[in-house]
Amino acid sequence: MKLILDAQLPAKLCEVLNQLGFESIHVDELPKGDETPDLEITKFADRENLIVVTKGFDFYHSHMMLGKPKKLFLITTGNLKNRQLFNLFRNNTLIIMNALNRRSFVELGNEGITEHK
Repeated sequence: MKLILDAQLPAKLCEVLNQLGFESIHVDELPKGDETPDLEITKFADRENLIVVTKGFDFYHSHMMLGKPKKLFLITTGNLKNRQLFNLFRNNTLIIMNALNRRSFVELGNEGITEHK
């Protein structure tokens, strides 16, 4: 399972995700880094079969209206300390993996993990 993390998420999260079995890159690794427009991130993700992981609702609207990006993991927990965010992933790794395998849109919120149609 391959992920690309948007600019609002810490690059250190990639290390955590890679340790958990996700193949992850951060937008900072793209040629334009965190200045990469959302459309370019979406095109890159779809071309490379990556799931976009973001807190940004622009990706949500694009996914819902246009089906792009093809796969979206939206984090709607609000502001968390990095340690808390990392622990959410550590404590829910299998649930997240299974949800992302089943659905094109998965949300991680304060209420837990939601699989959307």
